[in-house]
Amino acid sequence: MKRAIFLAALLLGAGAQAVTVTVKDDAGKAITLDKPAMRVISLAPHATELLFAAGGGERVVGAVNYSDYPEAAKRIPRIGSNREVDIERIMALRPDLIVAWMHGSSDRQIELVRQLGVPVYLSDPQTLEGIPESLLRLAQLMGTEAAARPVAAGLRAQLAALRSRYAGRSPVRTFYQVWDKPLYTLSGKHIVTDALRLCGGENIFHALPITAPVVTLESVLQADPEAIFGTAEKNYGGVNLWRRYPTMTAVRNANLFTVDGNLLNRAGPRMIAGAAIMCEKLEQARRHRK
Repeated sequence: MKRAIFLAALLLGAGAQAVTVTVKDDAGKAITLDKPAMRVISLAPHATELLFAAGGGERVVGAVNYSDYPEAAKRIPRIGSNREVDIERIMALRPDLIVAWMHGSSDRQIELVRQLGVPVYLSDPQTLEGIPESLLRLAQLMGTEAAARPVAAGLRAQLAALRSRYAGRSPVRTFYQVWDKPLYTLSGKHIVTDALRLCGGENIFHALPITAPVVTLESVLQADPEAIFGTAEKNYGGVNLWRRYPTMTAVRNANLFTVDGNLLNRAGPRMIAGAAIMCEKLEQARRHRK
């Protein structure tokens, strides 16, 4: 009997050690947890989507504004926005893992969060392939790999199908319009450019050093893109502003496209579906050539 108890204790001890996990976040920093994260706070909408897809939706105890997918995410307590969070509210939720987003104004916010002593995973997939990879790393931290693996495999299969279908397509010079007042776009530093590349599109502002730069109307007219994408948002004029320039190639060839910004501007699982829509639109642009 004593021998059985001793062996059971050894097995329990081995299991406890096996729970310890270390993964690298998207900044290359090692994140180590001694046990699965059970109380997670998300500081970005795309991170919220990744956590749910990784099988950890019920563990997300706090999230920022606009964390609205899936439907259950709307019921998570809010702790601020991706620009400013309520540190006291975060502390009250007693998280054992915080998933943050690296962006232009995030440094101070992330530093404040780090001072709480809670492990911080920085999430910023730079490529479409990075999305299922991030999903699996988050699943490792939560111990939900069994639920996450088939989801990641499905995303990879969708990506492989898109690459196979659109490989070798002729390039389409494209302007991706995030907002119109001021005129915001995304450079080659943003994952949207990787989605364009998958579809055979070329970002006309790929080389700009800022991830989300403001550009001039004149610079777009001078570049004369073959296709223009705008996102569907409230209080946003979208691509209609270009109709006043009928000599532009995109206007002349009827290549002014509107897409759901939630699918393409967020580096979450739904971006693969957004990329498929973008590919279809660019294929239309090729058919419109005269």
